Amino acid sequence: MKVAIAMLKDTQVELLQELVELHDNKAPYLTEPWTQVETTRYTDPQRFAQERERLFLARPLIAAHVSELPGPGCYKTLELVGKPLLLVRDESGTARCFINVCRHRGAQLVGEPSGCKHRFSCPYHAWTWNSSGNLIGVPHEKTGFPELDRQAYRLTEVAVEERAGWIWVRLSGAGEIDVAAHLGELDGEFERIGAASHVVFDSTVRELNCNWKILVEGGLEAYHFRVAHRDTIAPLFLDNLSSYQCLGQHMRSVLPRSTLPELAGAPSADWDINKHANLLYSLMPGSQFLVQEDHFVWIQGIPIAPDLTLTRLSTMIPAAANTPEEQSYWRRNHDLTMYTLDEDFELGESIQRGLDSGANPHLNFGRFEGALARFNAAVDEAIA
Repeated sequence: MKVAIAMLKDTQVELLQELVELHDNKAPYLTEPWTQVETTRYTDPQRFAQERERLFLARPLIAAHVSELPGPGCYKTLELVGKPLLLVRDESGTARCFINVCRHRGAQLVGEPSGCKHRFSCPYHAWTWNSSGNLIGVPHEKTGFPELDRQAYRLTEVAVEERAGWIWVRLSGAGEIDVAAHLGELDGEFERIGAASHVVFDSTVRELNCNWKILVEGGLEAYHFRVAHRDTIAPLFLDNLSSYQCLGQHMRSVLPRSTLPELAGAPSADWDINKHANLLYSLMPGSQFLVQEDHFVWIQGIPIAPDLTLTRLSTMIPAAANTPEEQSYWRRNHDLTMYTLDEDFELGESIQRGLDSGANPHLNFGRFEGALARFNAAVDEAIA
């Protein structure tokens, strides 16, 4: 079972041809010039507050995969950028998102991580709402709350949209979400990943002591593979060879595998990027998608503090391949991905520990780390 190719054939050939030529010339993908960024961008509370407000609260974020709400009445609770959320499918099958807080005295309305029901009753005083957010029950209402306007005490709703196999929310601002506009020129290509036909095999959550941007940066270059991943994935990839392209505010990186040189003598009509490279889509601000040959991985970083990030990694597999016979195979894939990323996470935390030491007023991005500079420039533009 293969994951859907996430780009058109001409684009595949163009990207692979560029990398084949670079490999033949023994040259990395270079940009001009090499750059420096101040270390305060990873530690300053005021900057962190701006990023949180103008990126994570103001823009569409992925809250869940559509398979996590498979039918009417299904719900999921989560916390996203400090907001406790209740995702539900109402009786008509429409995905909705509410702040998971009782409108009476502010208690958490739903404590279970997931389930299926159409009524949500507060564990404190049993005020009850339906899956459309309407208040439908108040004990001793006539005595304690005469002339209560139930409509005024609907659950606080958050803008939500389903697109490309995902449930998106926007945590601040009025009006509907426009995910297509948010994705921009990446919209069609992101749709072709085929997420709607996948399911979540497993998710692992890590609370990491480092800035969210450091975690994103760790996936944007192959310079570290031979050193940081020498005992895991380094043999699977070429040394310090990768490319990237900015697609509006987002980015697509290509990480060629060690099989790339095989393409030099093969007709381009037979080239398949999924066989010879991993694709990494970095969506501004907090999600990355690592597309591999037969599945993809969703990596989500949610900022908690300047030096604290909640990271959720989900292995997404084709629904048709989620069979008892394949479970051990997918388990090995998920465990290898986590083991490899934990190597990056450990380094990310070590970077954060050194930022306040005074050893470095700035960090350095080499010419083959140009994607990191472009990512940071995009963040600067977003909060300017």
